[in-house]
Amino acid sequence: MAETDGQRELSHRQLAKCPTGITGLDEITGGGLPRGRPTLVCGGAGCGKTLLSMEFVVRGAVNYGEPGVFMSFEETSEELAKNVASLGFDLADLEKQKLLAMDFVYIERREIQETGEYDLEGLFVRLGHAIDSVGAKRVVLDTVEALFAGFPNEMILRAELRRLFRWLKDKGVTAIITGERGEGTLTRHGIEEYVSDAVIVLDHRVVGQSATRRMRFVKYRGSLHGSDEYPFLIDETGFSVLPVTSLGLDYAVSMERITSGIPRLDYMLGGQGYFRASSVLLSGTAGSGKSSLAAYFADAACRRGERCLYLAFEESQDQIIRNMRSIGLDLAPWVDKGLLKLHATRPTLYGLEMHLAMIHKLTNDFQPRTVIMDPISNLSIVASNEEVKSVLMRLVDFFKNRKITSFYTNLTHPDQLEETSTGVSSLMDVWLLVVNVESNGERNRVFHILKSRGMAHSNQLREFLITDSGIDLVDAYIGPGGVLTGSARLQQEAQEKAAALAAQEELEHRRHVLDRKRQIMGAQVAALQAEISAEEEELQALQDKSKLQHKVAAEEREQLAAARKADAPESN
Repeated sequence: MAETDGQRELSHRQLAKCPTGITGLDEITGGGLPRGRPTLVCGGAGCGKTLLSMEFVVRGAVNYGEPGVFMSFEETSEELAKNVASLGFDLADLEKQKLLAMDFVYIERREIQETGEYDLEGLFVRLGHAIDSVGAKRVVLDTVEALFAGFPNEMILRAELRRLFRWLKDKGVTAIITGERGEGTLTRHGIEEYVSDAVIVLDHRVVGQSATRRMRFVKYRGSLHGSDEYPFLIDETGFSVLPVTSLGLDYAVSMERITSGIPRLDYMLGGQGYFRASSVLLSGTAGSGKSSLAAYFADAACRRGERCLYLAFEESQDQIIRNMRSIGLDLAPWVDKGLLKLHATRPTLYGLEMHLAMIHKLTNDFQPRTVIMDPISNLSIVASNEEVKSVLMRLVDFFKNRKITSFYTNLTHPDQLEETSTGVSSLMDVWLLVVNVESNGERNRVFHILKSRGMAHSNQLREFLITDSGIDLVDAYIGPGGVLTGSARLQQEAQEKAAALAAQEELEHRRHVLDRKRQIMGAQVAALQAEISAEEEELQALQDKSKLQHKVAAEEREQLAAARKADAPESN
């Protein structure tokens, strides 16, 4: 489709961007740093200025085919190459390919003081030669504070810096200038006055013994950009910046259902389990079995051939695997196959935003379909409940946008069972509750579903059993005194079984008596029938005898009449 005049005009007005190739940074800036302009990166010692600048140059050369120049005033080229080798950056190879030019400029303050002469003309010549040698599109000056250290007359030096930055713009290179953070100012000597197109402040702070690195764009002239503080990581792959704003509520939903790993729970959830990409919260008191339910959900995901990321804030990987074996669940094979990743950290290891950044990074690297956080209530150790809720809100949106089903466990107080300390229940699609109930001198677990959006679900309480062979949800006995669990339920079930057995025995007894009566009655009927038959036979015999007597008597009369010749015989 051809561009309209309006689109061409808008494109012409938009500020050209130079992508950094740094994860998250281009997203925050809407495409990268201002192309052809200098950007100031300032911060205290150890905040990551040099590394960010180096990655900007290396990513440009490797990913975008834009050669670069890295000019250092503090570290030699050999020192820089060793420092970034652990990140997989081979500076020597890039120099051989004419994609990178490294230069170390040493400034001897004593010589300048003796001669009294100092300007940046020599620096222009040296930098210009380096740019021309590789056809550089990107330039880094790290750190220009060394220039101030070489000459006490800041008025002259600032004029020279103004000329330097104009010279860089005329060259058309995208430049990063690093500077040390000052007391109450962005830099010690006010460099931001001359590099005002874009200013990035890096911060390495420690709050409550937890260290967090953060980035903030103080200024980005001519472009929209994120103005919040963004946590960032420095790990084996380099810089990784995390946008902390929520992703919104415009994600698509799925009608697919996935199993919880427990058939009876699936039945309680409309017979099919959770919706894919939904958020599930499992609340419970201490020792109620939250981690066990989470482990069964992880096992079910792995059985589907899906990756599961398990973020544990209380137990180590080996401890989780050992404990789950005691209830008939072996997670070790899934770890060995690469389907289950158990990442165990104490909440106090990082600040809250750093945990958020780490979770984003782990998710991007591992690409799971299911994520488990066990338990989220421990995050309250390093931040306020409102801050934890804010972070969890971003995570819920992040996972839903990625079509990831997320499962969270939360420790609740016995007096506040249907509340969460962080107030995140409203963010969840499914809310499950497991509580310990004390009765008859014992504690037993009771399970029920507080809510499940978009599906019919059971409102019945179930007794939650953890046995050597696994987890089971059984019907809790509801009697006049309330819910009976544990031995009380077993006793009630035994009484009901005994009553049912007694009723069955009584029924069998009555059936046996009736059968005996039928047998006796049958025998009596048979005897009467036999008696009747005998009398009928006797009667028949008498009838036959009477007929025979009549016949014999008739024959005798005929014979007597014939002897007397009383009657003539009839003629034929």
